[in-house]
Amino acid sequence: MRAFRHFPHGHPRGDHGDGLSGGRGGRGGGGGGRIFGHGGLRFALLQLIANKPSHGYELIKFIEERLGGRYSPSPGIVYPTLTLLEELGHVSVDTAEGGSRKRYTITEAGREFLAANREITDEMMARMSGGVDGAGPRAGRPPQVVRAIENLKLAMRLRLAREPLTEQQAHEFAAVLDSAAQQLERI
Repeated sequence: MRAFRHFPHGHPRGDHGDGLSGGRGGRGGGGGGRIFGHGGLRFALLQLIANKPSHGYELIKFIEERLGGRYSPSPGIVYPTLTLLEELGHVSVDTAEGGSRKRYTITEAGREFLAANREITDEMMARMSGGVDGAGPRAGRPPQVVRAIENLKLAMRLRLAREPLTEQQAHEFAAVLDSAAQQLERI
């Protein structure tokens, strides 16, 4: 069995594909600090599977909901992590539901691994819940403010994804953002 080394602030040489170790996060993610350090996503996924056997898509959606839409792990991160958990013998896969969808169930070895790493697992789950004391990345933000922020980010991404801005459009775009910032400072 492979031994895991836990780096509380991420792997010294980078993330190595376990999600959210800084930067922009997953699709639609907005950064804002680490939620999972090196290997952290595998602990969270294994705990979620221990709570309820699940399909990969369900796990992605559950994490996205727990983080209020701020981060959604990409299938390109989740499925290789699930494959690793299967190879390590921590989960088993069932496709008996008559299709290609794989349902992951924790094994006894997986339960033992979680028990041996309870502190790390609890930390990862607390991070997904916004922290034990509720002081997580979104604590204190009214839902209408979160919605408005997400709407603004989406509008900016959609506009910037179209044709390049002309010099005049770039000035107007920046002026709108500067004006909004100034108005918010006055509140």
